[in-house]
Amino acid sequence: MKASRRSNTVVVIPCFRVSAKILDVLSNIPSDVSKIIVIDDKCPEKTGQIVKKSKFGKKVTVITNATNLGVGGAMKIGYIEAMRTKPDVVIKVDGDGQMNPKDIPKFISAIMEKEYDYAKGNRFFSVENLSQMPLVRKIGNLALSFMSKLSTGYYEIFDPNNGFTAISGPCLSQIPLNKINDRYFFESDMLFQLNLLGAKVLDVSLPAIYNGENSSLRIGHSLVIFPKNHLRNLVKRIIYTYYLRDFNIASIQLFLGSILLSWGTYFGVYTWLHSMSNNVATAPGTIVLVAILIIVGLQLLLSFLSFDMRSQKRE
Repeated sequence: MKASRRSNTVVVIPCFRVSAKILDVLSNIPSDVSKIIVIDDKCPEKTGQIVKKSKFGKKVTVITNATNLGVGGAMKIGYIEAMRTKPDVVIKVDGDGQMNPKDIPKFISAIMEKEYDYAKGNRFFSVENLSQMPLVRKIGNLALSFMSKLSTGYYEIFDPNNGFTAISGPCLSQIPLNKINDRYFFESDMLFQLNLLGAKVLDVSLPAIYNGENSSLRIGHSLVIFPKNHLRNLVKRIIYTYYLRDFNIASIQLFLGSILLSWGTYFGVYTWLHSMSNNVATAPGTIVLVAILIIVGLQLLLSFLSFDMRSQKRE
């Protein structure tokens, strides 16, 4: 699959402990890619030096970080360097061999032909391909995907931490890179910023490739750190979208629903504890009032959620 016209496509590869795989990754990148930027994130295996000694020519630029910045920090360096060439498409490919560079044309097509602003891989389209993915990663990705839907507003997007991505040059120029996380929350933070811009995002079906590589991303650690970051982004997105940039019926539903549900829950628990401690029955009217507060609050919040899901900018 090729784009309708030759695009100025730049591939950025952040590298850390990938010396055994990097040359194979580079050799499989399609020839119509305009430029390849390899970011050696102070790799102890000196991956950058290995690339420099290879015979890939001037198309490949190697940047070596003085300190380890993390995958997000390395990608920011790569994005800044890529933007110097005024690219049509900038594609992120990891150097560990878990992404097939031959799928790059799918991402170019998503940006150049389908006119999406951002495209990302999704390993969950094919159930058969998922047999290679370890069970703990399946469970972790399901949990992280659910949290990402809420915090980013992209409810139709799955596998948010998939690092195989593409972004259009014009869209990238509007992203405040200084606000993006330097570590493994990088991809989720990108989706959050893309939503604030109203960018169109597409999932690209990819197979799950696992050949014994050891990822430095730990699902257990992520399930502790990521929820805090997702909650922060959710709050920020709600405030920006529904109270600063606009104020509509969904804003009222969220406000009233939160108050009614919170008050109903508090009042119900307080009344129940008071009745238990005094060994007296709760008045039927009080029970009905608590039930109404909780039910109406939940209904308003569900209505808000429905509105939020429908408000996504999609073709």
